[in-house]
Amino acid sequence: MSKDSRKDSDRDRHTPILKDFSDTLQRIEIITGTGRRRRWSADAKAAIIAESFAPGASVSAVARRHDISPSLLFLWRRQTTRAKVAARRAGDVPPGFVPVAITGCGGELPSREEQAAIEIEVGAVRIRVRGTVDRRALCEVLAAVGTVGR
Repeated sequence: MSKDSRKDSDRDRHTPILKDFSDTLQRIEIITGTGRRRRWSADAKAAIIAESFAPGASVSAVARRHDISPSLLFLWRRQTTRAKVAARRAGDVPPGFVPVAITGCGGELPSREEQAAIEIEVGAVRIRVRGTVDRRALCEVLAAVGTVGR
């Protein structure tokens, strides 16, 4: 080992260029690019997030296409989902389903030759209707199911 305190492995990086060992060469790293954070507009973020939610889309592929980290895209998706849930709880966004309305209760269903089976699922409740059923009875059952979930 030499007189100075440098490690032997540093010898190639610190090669003396003058005879009196007064100057050495050192490795310099040059960083290209802006070196700052990019700012994404809300519209640009929304477009990228929508693209990542498309059927069959890969988050990693979408992130690569837009030159961002997949973890950043997952963060944006999570923030968007949480914002939508919070807005729904606040009542700003209508529910994501269409309510069923039954009109004209009364009378009988068509004859046995024209029978059809009906299966209705609401949460954990499943209703199967086969054969001839009185419409009023069916209306009462559906109204009862509607009040169970509230």
